[in-house]
Amino acid sequence: MNRLSVRLFVSHLAVAVIGAVTAYAVVRLLAPTLFDSRMRMMGPRGLGQSGELRSTFVSAVNTSLLVGLALSAAVAATAAGFAAHRLLGPLRAVRSAARRLAAGHYDEQVAAPREVELAELVHDVNDLAGRLADTEERRVRLISDVAHELRTPLTVIDGYVEGMVDGVFPLSTETLQPVVTELHRLRRLTDDLSALSRTEENRLELRSQVLDLPVLVEQSAERLRPQFDESGVSLTVTGASAPVRVSGDPDRLAQVVTNLLGNALRAAGPGGAVEVRTGHEHGTAHVRVIDDGEGLARDDLERVFERFYRVRNRRSGDPSGGSGIGLTIARAIARAHGGDITAASAGLGAGAAFTVTLPALPDRGA
Repeated sequence: MNRLSVRLFVSHLAVAVIGAVTAYAVVRLLAPTLFDSRMRMMGPRGLGQSGELRSTFVSAVNTSLLVGLALSAAVAATAAGFAAHRLLGPLRAVRSAARRLAAGHYDEQVAAPREVELAELVHDVNDLAGRLADTEERRVRLISDVAHELRTPLTVIDGYVEGMVDGVFPLSTETLQPVVTELHRLRRLTDDLSALSRTEENRLELRSQVLDLPVLVEQSAERLRPQFDESGVSLTVTGASAPVRVSGDPDRLAQVVTNLLGNALRAAGPGGAVEVRTGHEHGTAHVRVIDDGEGLARDDLERVFERFYRVRNRRSGDPSGGSGIGLTIARAIARAHGGDITAASAGLGAGAAFTVTLPALPDRGA
């Protein structure tokens, strides 16, 4: 930083000195010639006095130029020092902030200077600090959430196994069933975490092929229809009037649809209804899953896509089922296909709609 300040000072001073020397050379060469020209225009009288006057004039000009050159250098040095100070002050603050960020202090902000370019740099550094703080907060929360998710099944397994070892519970199918259930829950959680890790690290493998989206949605819905019938929830699937062609991994996209249908089934509850609509407009294919169940508060519309965030059930007050990362994975899969997932709801008790959008392929007949 000190080297930069010296370079800035020298560069400003050099520009001023070069300008002053140029002005001195021009005046020094041009002034005597102009003086002689003016004296010749005065005739014999002017020529008779030109020698002494010329000498006096040149001396005065030289003295004035030297004084001006010295003053220019002094003023330029002062201005260069001030400019270097004004420039290096914010840069030092940015450098200090970068060091604090590297040390893990993400809550400190740098005051924006008056210079527009430097203010933009400071804004970017402050924005980086905010993003790093958010990432660190999510990392800490992820560790806490994973520990919480693991604690419950492990506690159940530990209790049943210890009870069977101590002879409190008989070793039977009935006592082993809860252990098997919790083991399945642990397996499902580890699979979800593995999928989440791959999606967030952009390591999601896609085996893309041309698909008819309404057909894929219909097949996914039919696989889940027995669960809807058992729960007393009606399921309606409405496809597009013509094929909607997309390029994607059929297994991954089916996973997205299955996740949205599973969430809608839990939200609707017995006696509820879920509708799935597939369509195409303006070069974009969409799948919309609509339920008439719990609905979402405005603050939940974006948070439902966060890791381990689960909306509380209004009837029981407990968080909804699942690992809480299904929507996170579903959105990552959609975005890996060049699309997205959005949520909409009129409010609590008014149902919700989740919309998957994907780039549509041109119609073959077009």
